[in-house]
Amino acid sequence: MEEMDKQTIGIVGARGHTGAELIRLIARHPALELAYVSSRELDGQRVDAYVPEYAGELRYSAPAPEQLPALAADVVVLALPNGKAGACVEAFDKAGADPLIVDLSADHRFDERWYYGLPELTRERWRGQRRISNPGCYATAIQLAVAPLRDLLAAPPVCFGVSGYSGAGTTPSDKNDPQKLRDNLMPYSLTGHMHERETSAHLGVPVEFMPHVAPHFRGLTVTCNLYLARPMKRDEVIGRFQHAYAGEPLVRVLDEAPWVSRIAGKHHAEIGGFAMAADGRRVVVVATLDNLLKGAATQAMQNINRAIGQGELAGIPAAERP
Repeated sequence: MEEMDKQTIGIVGARGHTGAELIRLIARHPALELAYVSSRELDGQRVDAYVPEYAGELRYSAPAPEQLPALAADVVVLALPNGKAGACVEAFDKAGADPLIVDLSADHRFDERWYYGLPELTRERWRGQRRISNPGCYATAIQLAVAPLRDLLAAPPVCFGVSGYSGAGTTPSDKNDPQKLRDNLMPYSLTGHMHERETSAHLGVPVEFMPHVAPHFRGLTVTCNLYLARPMKRDEVIGRFQHAYAGEPLVRVLDEAPWVSRIAGKHHAEIGGFAMAADGRRVVVVATLDNLLKGAATQAMQNINRAIGQGELAGIPAAERP
């Protein structure tokens, strides 16, 4: 594709870890070029000073929401904290502008007017919507771990999650303070976590989720305890997962339980373990993914690619595919 044919993309709220990962993906993308990257904290500074993979003269800017439509990007990614996306969407609506908008926050994950973009599970539900809600990182891992057995559940899945501290963002807090996390495992939001509600809503079954943050920087793991309505053999369970994700290059089904240390920097999710109780009515499934990639930026790129008519894996490093 020639340079002149590339579509332009703007990132609103690009200071965070996910914003940097998106810039890296866009920098290698055959059909996209950065139009703007907004960050109040980095306003005026060169993008390549923070993301060396990007080659260009672009500088961070700090447009107000009402200024975004005039920037006329074909695609807009909202990489903002929860509760901040609405003002930007309202500005596009008021201006009568209709770019492809991908919201990485939780603000539109319960809005039926928006496509909920977890491609491996919701691909057939996309009907050309120009508004896409990107799933949460934990919610992605849990849904991938539970969905192949959803019709056989006898009780709510109970999921224990541990994430690296990049998942807590860049605003200083206990959950991203390496000193407080050292030699520690920090539980938080043990009931009612946003991803618990999100997962329950989109799976259509109640899910119980207990998140923790650990001293490592990136990557998350969820261990899901699933009670089954009838006894199953381990081979039957594994067969369900292999069938569900056959042909899905960004989901790998393993025999053993995946390790979070092996998923950092990778664009796919791994699911494995499949430890069966003696009576066959309980299975424990483990899922890992990089919270900044398949849990955020890579999944956003899958959704963008489909919406702009590219192959779903365009711009996603081939070396990380199975």
